[in-house]
Amino acid sequence: MNKVISFGEALIDMLSNRVGGADLDGPETFTRYPGGAPANVAVAVAKLGGRSHFAGKVGQDMFGDCLHDAMADAGVNTDYLLQTTEAKTALAFVSLDEHGERSFEFYRSPSADLLFRPEEFGADWFDEPGIFHFCSNTLTEAGIREATLAGVAKAHEKGYLVSFDINLRHNLWPADLDPTPFVWQAIAQTDLLKLCTEELAFLCRNQSEAEVIQRIRDAGVSLILVTDGGNPLRYFGRTLNGELQPPKTKVVDSTAAGDAFTGGTLYALAKHGIDRSHLSELNDRALLEQVLEVGMQCGAFAVTRKGAFDALPTQADLNL
Repeated sequence: MNKVISFGEALIDMLSNRVGGADLDGPETFTRYPGGAPANVAVAVAKLGGRSHFAGKVGQDMFGDCLHDAMADAGVNTDYLLQTTEAKTALAFVSLDEHGERSFEFYRSPSADLLFRPEEFGADWFDEPGIFHFCSNTLTEAGIREATLAGVAKAHEKGYLVSFDINLRHNLWPADLDPTPFVWQAIAQTDLLKLCTEELAFLCRNQSEAEVIQRIRDAGVSLILVTDGGNPLRYFGRTLNGELQPPKTKVVDSTAAGDAFTGGTLYALAKHGIDRSHLSELNDRALLEQVLEVGMQCGAFAVTRKGAFDALPTQADLNL
């Protein structure tokens, strides 16, 4: 089983008790749930039994302690999780519509996750074979962007498979800063790219979808995964293309759906020992679809529960 390092933001999701703007008796209340996309992926891998590490920074405060303890309780190795007194842990206030789809209001800048710096990557973190995973939320500011790309470079130096989930949150980017060139810069250093249909449309601009998929391939990406909720998952490899239908389920809360899918997929890749070189040469459709089925099962399970960490399945939940 290869190691999986998830890098980036860990934050607290404050989930509203009001769904679809319902006018309930009494004040609106929010329930605290540990979250953050890379942290969710780390927990997803750990709960399935993988060798999961989380790398990032949180505040030395009650929310940072909550995240540390929640990840550790889920089986994540937290040796790479740093705490600081220089800023507080980030918060995200989450509202759900009547279909369980979420919207976010972030309290993040400044926040502790943005203060991780390149020199804080440990010299021995990449000594074992593994996967390095990150998202675009650590590309939003110069300091954390430099750290993210430094981590990617260190991972590639050691032969790691690099996974990038675009996970674009426009309200985290400065109003005068276009995310597009930074996303493409990250794509050019990626082996596995996960994006949703809306993110693919964002990248298309004046190009066709086929042209953008080809541009991503030309950048060196070995496997592209395009998710669309309960609609078919599309995959584009070096030699294999196809579609898979996710399991049908009732959506309660979609907060962790994409991260559950990504975590399940990375767990399955790590379990099969698929590294960077193996992924680039993968032409076994049965194996690839077996890996992606695990991810889709995890995503389908996660949407049936509220929250992020709590919604992520174990092997027993999936009957694996």
